[in-house]
Amino acid sequence: MRPPMPRRFAALRSRARAAGAACAVLATVVPAFTLGLGAAPAAAATLPGGLGPCVPGDCPEPFPGINNGDFAGRDNGINIFVGDDFLVRGRAAEAEGRVVVLDDFDQNKDPEAGGSYNLGIVGVGSRVPPPDGEDFLTTGGDVTIAPGQTLDTTGGVLGEQGVVRYAGTQSGTVSGTLVHDTGAMAPYAGLRDELTAASQCYARPGGTLRTSTGTAVNQGTQTLFTGDGTSALQVFDVDFDMATASGGQQGVVFENIPDDATILVNVIGADRTINTYSGGIDDATDPLNAYRERLLWNFPDATSVDLVGTGQFQGSFLMGEQSSMTTVTLPGVNGRFFTTGSVTHTSSATGGGGQEFHAYPFNGDLPDCGGPQPVTGEVRVLKSDADTGDPLAGAGFELWRETNGIDGLQTTGTDPDTLVTTCTTPTNGICAETTTPGTYYWRETEAPDGYDLPDPAVFGPLTLTEDNAETGVQTEAVNSREPVPPVTGSLTLDKTDAKNGRPLAGAVFELWRESNDVPGLQTTGTNPDTLSDAGCSTDSAGQCTFDDLPLGEYYLREIAVPEGYVLPANPVSGPFEVTEANSSEGVTVELANERGEPCKGKDCKDDTHESAHA
Repeated sequence: MRPPMPRRFAALRSRARAAGAACAVLATVVPAFTLGLGAAPAAAATLPGGLGPCVPGDCPEPFPGINNGDFAGRDNGINIFVGDDFLVRGRAAEAEGRVVVLDDFDQNKDPEAGGSYNLGIVGVGSRVPPPDGEDFLTTGGDVTIAPGQTLDTTGGVLGEQGVVRYAGTQSGTVSGTLVHDTGAMAPYAGLRDELTAASQCYARPGGTLRTSTGTAVNQGTQTLFTGDGTSALQVFDVDFDMATASGGQQGVVFENIPDDATILVNVIGADRTINTYSGGIDDATDPLNAYRERLLWNFPDATSVDLVGTGQFQGSFLMGEQSSMTTVTLPGVNGRFFTTGSVTHTSSATGGGGQEFHAYPFNGDLPDCGGPQPVTGEVRVLKSDADTGDPLAGAGFELWRETNGIDGLQTTGTDPDTLVTTCTTPTNGICAETTTPGTYYWRETEAPDGYDLPDPAVFGPLTLTEDNAETGVQTEAVNSREPVPPVTGSLTLDKTDAKNGRPLAGAVFELWRESNDVPGLQTTGTNPDTLSDAGCSTDSAGQCTFDDLPLGEYYLREIAVPEGYVLPANPVSGPFEVTEANSSEGVTVELANERGEPCKGKDCKDDTHESAHA
């Protein structure tokens, strides 16, 4: 059984309904009211912009459990907010409620999954969709639907028409009303940064971890949250993955929680996983469902969040790190889902499908973070050419925040600093990130083409403060061009029999480089030429090759001949010039040896035979 709704929340909803009715006339001119950005109950500390509660005017009280019945009401609040990209992959099926995406919505499902993704109205969920004709999906970037697939905002309900409003481009099939609006994101200006600030405030007011009111213990088969039994705000800190020791599924259990308390779970760490079977279709079958509308899972630091398992997980989510990627393969997420980063809605690689977001409000009373917003500023790196000072595109960088209290940057080990974002420099050579005060490092991971990676490749520390936030802080990373290898050539000797032209093996040659500017080869004296190779013996093909020769003039000096042959009267040949023009194909020299005694044996017979026919 779901606990009864606290009287104060019922009163807040009544006031919110009244406020929504008063603002309904302004809905076409002031979209913020219909988007939940101006309907926050005054007496409760909600998420920024009034996000969380149902936005009237047709909010059911209470919200029904997960079902596939008739519509139970209408909710004009944002159910899913994505600060970057929303990716639909695998066999994911549905996202109920209003969806706002600051950048791109990209649907490219497994073709075997049917190709349709329902948004706004779904088959199974709370069955409280947005009002007919309102924005179901709003994007500040592109809406891209893969060929053969459909984004469906009608839910198959006759007469329903959700609006897909987009500021960028649109491609693919959308069932609903398309509206191109370059100002689509205007009602949400600043909301992403406000959510990031709120996430930090909930976890670390004043920079210090918020005091827990209870304990969270991973017991292997389950994570047990034990409250203090009295506090109106139950706070838990989780600095571990909610999974078994081997990474498998576990239960999620709350105990000693007052009936009307808000539960705030701060999940600390850069890479976090919840792998659970908890949460059920029927509210009566799983105790976790009872906390759904006043439970917030807050991830202030995580750049990677994996929500996996087989549960219909309960509660709302807030991911405060703007560089984060949350991957959702749980069958169901039941509550608001607000990420300042990106989300991938997909299915497990091992099978399954039908993953769904279900629209439920968050009615909790959170800590008051509505005061002055934290100061933010830019942390930049300029990539430039060491010789010309010109900016360079194509350099890969990581931005790291100093978080472990150890001087310098640590990217590995048990307690590394925190990776904030990655960036590739554009044509102006600058990577920049707007963030809160702190100490930062840029690390170059890939040099532009034709340049060497610096050593060391870490630039900083850069300290962003409230005093310098307006102008930001910047460092310069200078790259030198990769040394251009000198042009070299080769010289190949073909040694043959002077009489019949056959290749001769076993002839040995020295290679000398002209270096003393005296014509001819000098091998002795005070200023000889330079011996480049002390000896190369011709192979069975009669060849000997000298590679990687600097450009210049060269001499060959024969110092040994094959058996039965004699050295030439002048064993020096050359000069042979190796130039840039012939460097690719090389220089080939043919030298012959005379025999040194009367011919005997088979070869002589062959030669005699040849002479007789000459």
